[in-house]
Amino acid sequence: MKVTSTLSGKKEEFIPITDGEVKMYVCGITPQSEAHIGHAMSYINFDAIRRYLEYRGYKVRHIQNITDIEDKIINKAAVLGITPGELVAKNIAVFIADMDALNILRPHEYPRATEEIPQIIEMVRGLVEKGLAYSICGSVYFRVTRLPDYGKLARRTLDQMIAGARIEPGEEKEHPMDFVLWKAAKPSEPAWESPWGSGRPGWHIECSAMSLRYLGAQIDIHGGGQDLIFPHHENEIAQSESYTGQKPFVKYWLHNGLLRLGEEKMSKSLGNIVSIKDILSKYSADALRLFVLSSHYRSPLTFSAEALDGAEKGAERLRQALQAGCDSQGMTGGDLYNYHGRFIEAMDDDFNAPQAVAALFDLARDLNRLRDEGYNTAMGCELLRELGGVLGLTFQGMATDVGGAEPFIKLLLDTRRELRVAKQYALADDIRHRLEELGIALEDGPSGTIWKARLS
Repeated sequence: MKVTSTLSGKKEEFIPITDGEVKMYVCGITPQSEAHIGHAMSYINFDAIRRYLEYRGYKVRHIQNITDIEDKIINKAAVLGITPGELVAKNIAVFIADMDALNILRPHEYPRATEEIPQIIEMVRGLVEKGLAYSICGSVYFRVTRLPDYGKLARRTLDQMIAGARIEPGEEKEHPMDFVLWKAAKPSEPAWESPWGSGRPGWHIECSAMSLRYLGAQIDIHGGGQDLIFPHHENEIAQSESYTGQKPFVKYWLHNGLLRLGEEKMSKSLGNIVSIKDILSKYSADALRLFVLSSHYRSPLTFSAEALDGAEKGAERLRQALQAGCDSQGMTGGDLYNYHGRFIEAMDDDFNAPQAVAALFDLARDLNRLRDEGYNTAMGCELLRELGGVLGLTFQGMATDVGGAEPFIKLLLDTRRELRVAKQYALADDIRHRLEELGIALEDGPSGTIWKARLS
């Protein structure tokens, strides 16, 4: 297995620090509002990576933080006239429900910044004692000039960084690129006591503290969007390696491409947000997964209704391949297991999900062909279900599908088939029309009739 690490910029052989185990940290949300499909893109990609690692026999420990205290949260709560805690609680609940709806495996821990204050303070204290951080007016900053390799992840020198640096009003830093570890308290904002006075954590320090607490000084995979490479992940490296003295902090840095609406990146600051809830009201979770996984995780992805429509049709083709011919038991007609090898080869090559998805569609096509030729395709269907499950596919339609009515639909289909055999076509057509009125579409083919719930 090979992966492309952002730090080296090259494909590297994947060898975990501890044989058979993978420690994986993925940057989480700042819940000032509901999650959008840009979040879904990132977490679907890393969910597929985690699922594949587990499929290959690794024991994965997956941590994903929640930044539950931050300027945007405080400002949004003030506008809404509620406390930051109330805003955060509401949006975290929605986020977790969205992730469950997308069939994304839950991390083993969802640590929250406000619940990790002792660990954060201890880490800041350690950096101050080493002379790598300093306190000014109740805030604590990291000295980037003490690290000769600062900028190695983003491939930038200090001079290049300074050209675009912006010092916030009231900051009295020694160097423009020094970053905040602890923020001095402002009136009426949430704050905690520390050796440097009342305040709250900076954004970057929380991830280092959480990673250290839940995974140890060195981890195998750190994931997130490409927009986090600088400054967030660069600063994580600086403070983590400086505090622990262990290098590398992360063995493989994996960054997903960003979702775009036309020429613009989707982001809250631009106001061009499409929420996960909005998408799942129109498309199945499998459709959104196929939309995301049909592009390599490191590549940008452009959102459009047309692309999601195509993904929904693709998801339906996979569902139909299972629905139409997998009720029987027995051997397949033909050697379908070469698709297993194609799938493994693709995912072993830097988690190349588009090629893995292509193998699934080719498998589904051959299942349909072999079934129409009279072969039993049960084992091939099981392979399709197994490999699709590695990518997190459920082979289910929208949440508004028929659910518990499925046995009755099948009974009506059996009745309709008997009526057609008896040449009672009017009655058979009446069953079709009645089902269509209920949102159930029928498709007659050489291998029989399949049904699906139409999208609203």
